[in-house]
Formats: sequence, structure tokens, C-alpha cells
Amino acid sequence: MDHTALPTRDICKPDARRPDTDIGTAPPGEALSRLLLQPSLLLLLLLLPLLTTGCSTTHPRLRPSDATVGNAFEHGMASWYGPGFDGRRTASGEHYKRTALTAAHRTLPFGTRVQVKNLENGSTVVVRINDRGPFARGRVIDLSYQAAHELGVDAAGTAQVELAILGAELPAMRYTVQVGAYSDPDYAVLLHRDLKRLYPEAFVHSDGIWNRVQVGLFTDRENAEDLRRELAAMGISSIVVAAR
Repeated sequence: MDHTALPTRDICKPDARRPDTDIGTAPPGEALSRLLLQPSLLLLLLLLPLLTTGCSTTHPRLRPSDATVGNAFEHGMASWYGPGFDGRRTASGEHYKRTALTAAHRTLPFGTRVQVKNLENGSTVVVRINDRGPFARGRVIDLSYQAAHELGVDAAGTAQVELAILGAELPAMRYTVQVGAYSDPDYAVLLHRDLKRLYPEAFVHSDGIWNRVQVGLFTDRENAEDLRRELAAMGISSIVVAAR
């Protein structure tokens, strides 16, 4: 993560916003900059990579089309996570549920369905990728508690597994939280750089005219509204929009 000083220029000039997008009058870039300059929050940001499994990585993105659907494409060690994570936001923006059949993978797109086979006992389970990780050396997938339990991995903690892609489970409607929309891409880049220090899942969506700074992809609108309220509590205006 970049811990350099934040830019002092105003990156959220009111006239740079999309005219038909009313997300409040307080410039989110200024509010975010003031927030990030607080000593206690800077310390939290320094520790953030150690506290979350949702951080971004530099690994090349692996798409389902890069592997034959239904055939094994990766072998290695599986682990699981759960204690203390229930209700916390994953890298996809969803809340982690220990009873759901989900998993974290470093590169597979969110929504990819993966069959995980425990090579030590022959058990299999199908999970949906909704988080990033694992980041421990030699591990290829981080399972939810429920997935680990069905594979017989919960007691031992780890197991050698084989992964096979089954396809993508893409919802009919997804939502994201939009913090700003700019005709000038430089403004979007600066806001995104600041925002991703708190939310690694932040991204810029551009259609060639507008550059929208957004956070997360949600299948449940209420989860997106939770994030909007979380941002509002920090003085950052945003709106929930349909993901494109």
C-alpha cells in the first residue's frame, strides 16, 4: 500500500462532477484526506495488510477461459478462515458468512464457481469465489468454515486439494457504491488512490466520457447501502448505483 502523503490539491471540484449525479455537496476527496491524516487512522492503515484478507495483489488475473471448465487447473494447499471474520466485508464487497460455501482466491474473478477436491480423503465441495487470498506461501485457496467442514479440513486446518472451474455464477443485478464521477480522468485517479487505502476493492469504471470511482460489487442492495452509510459516517458522500 502507498503510505506517501496525500495530495493537497482539491481533487473533487464541484464543477468536475457529473451534472446529473447528486451525491452531496461536501467534496469526498477533501473529507477523505482529512480523515487519513489523523494519526490513529494512519496507524490502522499501516497495519491493514496484516488484518484483512481482502487486500489487492499483483498476481496476474486468471480467468475461467484460461482453464478448461470442469478439469483440474490448480493443485496445492487449502486453508480456511472464519473465527472473528463473520460479518466483515470481503474484497468483493459481500459480508463474510462462515456458513456459506464461499472461498478466497488470489486471481479468479468474483462469482467463479470452483470444485475443490480434498486429495487426502476424496471429499469434494463447490464454492463461490467472493474474496482475495490466501497470502500464506504455498496455499492456493482459503475456504469458508462451512466449505472446510464439508471437506474435512476444519480440524486439521489445511489439506492438499485440487481445484476445477465449473463456471461463473453472475447475478442478474449487482450494485456498487459510487463516490464520484468525473469527466477528467485525473480527478478519478487521485480519488481512487486515496480511497483504496481504506477500501482495497475500490475501482474506476470508465465509459470513455465519465470516470466513476466506485467501491465493491454487491448482489444485495442492502449490503451496498450499509457501505454508503459507513462512508457517510466518515463525511464522504456517495450513492448506490447499478453496476455496469
